[in-house]
Amino acid sequence: MLTFDDDTTPSTSASNAAATPAASVKRVNAADKRIINAKTDVNQLVPFKYKWAWEKYLATCANHWMPQEVNMTRDIALWKDPNGLTEDERRIVKRNLGFFVTADSLAANNIVLGTYRHITAPECRQFLLRQAFEEAIHTHAYQYIVESLGLEEGEIFNAYNEIKSIRDKDEFLIPYIEAIMDPNFHTGTPETDQTLLKSLIVFACLMEGLFFYVGFTQILALGRQNKMTGAAEQYQYILRDESMHCNFGIDLINQLKLENPHLWTNEFKEEIKALFIKAVELEYAYAEDTMPRGVLGMNASMFKGYLRYIANRRATQIGLEELFPGEENPFPWMSEMIDLKKERNFFETRVIEYQTGGALSWD
Repeated sequence: MLTFDDDTTPSTSASNAAATPAASVKRVNAADKRIINAKTDVNQLVPFKYKWAWEKYLATCANHWMPQEVNMTRDIALWKDPNGLTEDERRIVKRNLGFFVTADSLAANNIVLGTYRHITAPECRQFLLRQAFEEAIHTHAYQYIVESLGLEEGEIFNAYNEIKSIRDKDEFLIPYIEAIMDPNFHTGTPETDQTLLKSLIVFACLMEGLFFYVGFTQILALGRQNKMTGAAEQYQYILRDESMHCNFGIDLINQLKLENPHLWTNEFKEEIKALFIKAVELEYAYAEDTMPRGVLGMNASMFKGYLRYIANRRATQIGLEELFPGEENPFPWMSEMIDLKKERNFFETRVIEYQTGGALSWD
């Protein structure tokens, strides 16, 4: 039987199970479940308390896909054609892959080695397990694109060490990932609970909810111009997945806040606002680096408004006020990319229809 020590860390105790008659073990009551610091058995999925988490898990399962199902023939021909893409377009593709080939590995490590260990609601853990697998699929997808195009693997996979705009984003994220991955870190005090809450916000709202969107917009803009359509199709599936991850993370954050209102102090909120502002600055620097000149009908300055618009959305979703009032979305077509429930896929590169879950909203 799985028990909890005083510091709420789960531990297996076979001797206790053997010494305690099964009939005397208290059954799990849904009302006793909590997002963190619960004393209930994390092995017992039901009775459900957080039905929203289970429903999101089912939706992600319905959205299953694999990279090799996408035909890359046209992308390969276009990439090999000296006149197929401009140098600015090639820079976008390579910078994108340079960031993403390691970003989703960071995301998976954060889930498997950090977040999962501290969440004590089994419904939420179920989603996290599926999310971790999807992060593996995303890393697979980027590797599949790199391999298909015959790119220099050393250059692409080391970009997060060698390209400043990419390295700066990762260095912003890593401390908040490492904090909860530390084997000596445990929740159970206001300070450590705030550390976990902060990590969840950085991960859901800033990493998945902000740092991915310049790259998504750029590659999907290529697809809209009938360029790199295989890569763009995979990015569209990844965008749909990440939207689900972000939405789940926000629900998790808000539920944790609801159960622990003492964590949401004015001082803590000011710290989170500062992180949002810094994240916008870093992602805009990445936009400038990837788009030194206008390309695809876009330029870097357009992304300043877009990133501020997204930051406002994320902030209000977790109960903060808008940080950049009055910003509008310069790329309204991006919200359409999240919903794949169409008679045919947007890029029409596949010969089979793809199973999707319910329609996903931008929220």
